[in-house]
Amino acid sequence: MTIRLYCFGESGNAYKAALTLELSGLEWEPVYVDFFHGETRTPEYRALNPMGEVPVMVDGDLTLTQSGVIQDYVVGKSGKLGWRDEAERREILRWVLFDNHKNSGVGGPVRFNMNFLPEDKRNDAVNAYLVARHGSAMKVLDGCLEGRDWLVGNGPTIADIANCGYLFYPEPFGFDRKAYPNIDAWLDRIADLPGWKHPYDLMPGSPADRA
Repeated sequence: MTIRLYCFGESGNAYKAALTLELSGLEWEPVYVDFFHGETRTPEYRALNPMGEVPVMVDGDLTLTQSGVIQDYVVGKSGKLGWRDEAERREILRWVLFDNHKNSGVGGPVRFNMNFLPEDKRNDAVNAYLVARHGSAMKVLDGCLEGRDWLVGNGPTIADIANCGYLFYPEPFGFDRKAYPNIDAWLDRIADLPGWKHPYDLMPGSPADRA
């Protein structure tokens, strides 16, 4: 049975789940969620996910939400992008939580604020604060990639896929990958993985569709 992933192209959190599925080799298909016209606020969508968020993964009778949970499930089902032992599993979890709190958890909102929020609702002071916080996280990520190809172990894992989730997007949000040489090289390695796709190629929906 084909896995369904409720998603839309502009969502970095959905991209983490979609890219994990794509690289795992599992059979899956995207289900477009019209976020910008309020679909996640409808009763029908809230019945699927009371949190009103993407991504949502449906595999037969199983429904999962939150990108990190979906990634963990995909590892268990496919045997790909995971850990060799419990120590690596804990280290992967550490990086997924780092991403949730310091990387995507900050970069995602500032990207939304700077590009998708109506201009009259944008707050320059708030955005500057978020850009500075995200920059601090990028310094940590760049430092931890010094002398390493991947965040955990000797190959790509969901730790890498979680932390790259927002970093391939073209919209400006204060992140310049060229300012972080280790991140820059790491993103190139991820993009060279067989099956990698840009978020706007992997999932339906992009700013161009609303232009």
